[in-house]
Amino acid sequence: MQQSRVVVVGAGFAGFETVRHLERSLSAQDADITLISPGGYMLYLPLLPHVAAGVISSRSIAVPLYRMLKRTHIVPGGAIGVDLDARVCVVRKITGEVVNVAYDHIVLAPGSVTRTFDIPGLDKYGRGMKNLAEAVALRDHVIAQLELANSSSDESERRARCQFVVVGGGYAGVETAACLEMVTTSALDHFPRLDPSQVRWTVVDVAPRLMPELGENLGRAALEILARRGVDVRLGTSVSEVTEDAVTLTSGDVLPCRTLVWTAGVAASPLIAALGAETVRGRLAVGADLAIPGRQDVFGLGDAAAVPDLDKGDGAVCPPTAQYAMRQAKVAAHNVVAAIKNKPFKEFRHKDLGLVVDLGGTEAVARPLGRELRGLPAQAITRGYHLMALPSFRARARVGANWTLHAVAGDDFVRLGFLSGRTGALSDFEHTHAYLSREELAQQTRH
Repeated sequence: MQQSRVVVVGAGFAGFETVRHLERSLSAQDADITLISPGGYMLYLPLLPHVAAGVISSRSIAVPLYRMLKRTHIVPGGAIGVDLDARVCVVRKITGEVVNVAYDHIVLAPGSVTRTFDIPGLDKYGRGMKNLAEAVALRDHVIAQLELANSSSDESERRARCQFVVVGGGYAGVETAACLEMVTTSALDHFPRLDPSQVRWTVVDVAPRLMPELGENLGRAALEILARRGVDVRLGTSVSEVTEDAVTLTSGDVLPCRTLVWTAGVAASPLIAALGAETVRGRLAVGADLAIPGRQDVFGLGDAAAVPDLDKGDGAVCPPTAQYAMRQAKVAAHNVVAAIKNKPFKEFRHKDLGLVVDLGGTEAVARPLGRELRGLPAQAITRGYHLMALPSFRARARVGANWTLHAVAGDDFVRLGFLSGRTGALSDFEHTHAYLSREELAQQTRH
């Protein structure tokens, strides 16, 4: 049998796990596997708030591709176009060089990007929580605001620097606000000139309640925990403008603020729109077998694909979560192998195992297998889940050791200061490639 060329785009949960399963299922004689990823690691996104809070180190949740993947060729770059007819993926390497990567079968798992809106000042002054650089930069920024407020004699400046706004009442927003609120509260002992009443965290969301997927009871429990810590939760409202020292809400309220963290949802990678294929709310339309309808050489999964949720039915699609992406990867790899060896495809079916939300310290809310938990039992389940989901023993050991050390020794509140000359805003860290138009793609793939 002729060796098949398999290309996987993206090294998130979906892409990384797909490649791992392919390596186990295909010999070197069966297929040449190529992974396209701008970074040399798989990022465990759910623990980014812990990195921002200084609870764990950034390396602990960056799983190295070159150590985990034994015989996959890794191209350091991002896919900027895919010619589905010519079976060519166009890649811009991290050097800027553009190359064509031919394939026989391709797995599209480019993930998602932060979903933003045309809000004045958001791109310039807003901060994200989608990658390691943003998490580390946010921690630096928060500590810097306390330092600057502590040293300032201007009352209006002190108020603005001590006010922190998180937009998004989902898991990312709630966990970010909860974990960083604990950082600023603990740090007050080191900044005696600050008035504790001025240090305030605000969570803003247009939805009527926090994390509706958790259910009314746990959503209310999370709200009560945040309120007990002094976090101001404003539901049914959003942001209309962001300036250097203020945030204006759609309710008309103006909050003095120099820190706005934007976690209001995600959108599929722009690569999907550049494909010219059918989409569902911006996500690649695929069947339950994860293949584009009518084709057995193109598969999509993870945040970028609208995978039918057969367990729920009624046209529902799977949520863009790590739990689903990791399990879709197993089916995607099986079906790639099946396509190569002319065997039947499998359909993806998964019953949601529940949700976990870490609120820092001993506080959490969780719904494993439909059972509602809060407090220390929920925290034990939450952290146990993360340890099991991490894909390597080294990562589990590092994260477990970090949690233990932080619980015993606390935080040193160190600001690294590596962002001198950069603001750490969305415009610094969340830029996408210049994706090719259909005409540019055709011209490139003819070369």
